[in-house]
Amino acid sequence: MSSPTPFGARLRAAMDTRGPLCVGIDPHASLLADWGLNDDVAGLERFTRTVVEALAGEVAVLKPQSAFFERFGSRGVAVLERAVAEAREAGALVLMDAKRGDIGSTMAAYAATYLDPRSPLFSDAVTVSPYLGFGSLRPALDLAAASGCGVFVLALTSNPEGAEVQRATAADGRSLAQVMLGHLAEENAGATPLGSAGAVVGATLADAGADLAVNGPLLAPGIGAQGATPADLPQVFGASVGNVVPSVSRGVLRLGPDPAALRSAAERFADEVRAAVSGG
Repeated sequence: MSSPTPFGARLRAAMDTRGPLCVGIDPHASLLADWGLNDDVAGLERFTRTVVEALAGEVAVLKPQSAFFERFGSRGVAVLERAVAEAREAGALVLMDAKRGDIGSTMAAYAATYLDPRSPLFSDAVTVSPYLGFGSLRPALDLAAASGCGVFVLALTSNPEGAEVQRATAADGRSLAQVMLGHLAEENAGATPLGSAGAVVGATLADAGADLAVNGPLLAPGIGAQGATPADLPQVFGASVGNVVPSVSRGVLRLGPDPAALRSAAERFADEVRAAVSGG
């Protein structure tokens, strides 16, 4: 049986054809209220189905935040399972924002949850935390490679609290974030057109202050409600800006529940990113 197409290649193709944008699916209580929905499973399902139906056929990546589904227990997870399957069927790549991180068999179980094709939550990629040591991610990295999936490793996140860990200095003088980025560069060595091991680097950073040349995708949260704009991307990401996957959530979702308004907002963000990346 032939090996699956690597996630990096699939992501590059999706961004080239659909535009370089990731839209989060973040059904938190305030957004449900803004849409006139109750903060319950019925509201969750209506919100999620609307976003998937409006955007899964248009954008490169959809990024459901697992926590907003898990808070409703098994019924919320069932909504997430259907959303993942329907989004992938419509052609969007699904990045599960779960930020899992553990060791040994527990990490392997987390990996199987999102990266094993037999799982009802099988996604194209998942976010993971490396701060139990990059080696603790090996089960996820290996299963992702075998399944044609990707991982996005937290490196330089947009939350201010992250700096106390990520900017801390390792024994060799590098920041811990740079150590993680170095590991990612090793994982992606020789991959074309793009490696499948990505980093999470906040678009809200005035300057990443790190070498982002990891030959892999750079997920950039913070566009829109958190204050960053597509025009900020070249300054933050420098020569690696062409590998950036900008992520926007509330900046698009707040325009719901009208599907046309959701699509229009996503298209506008994608056009702004293209212009910023190309310098046009």
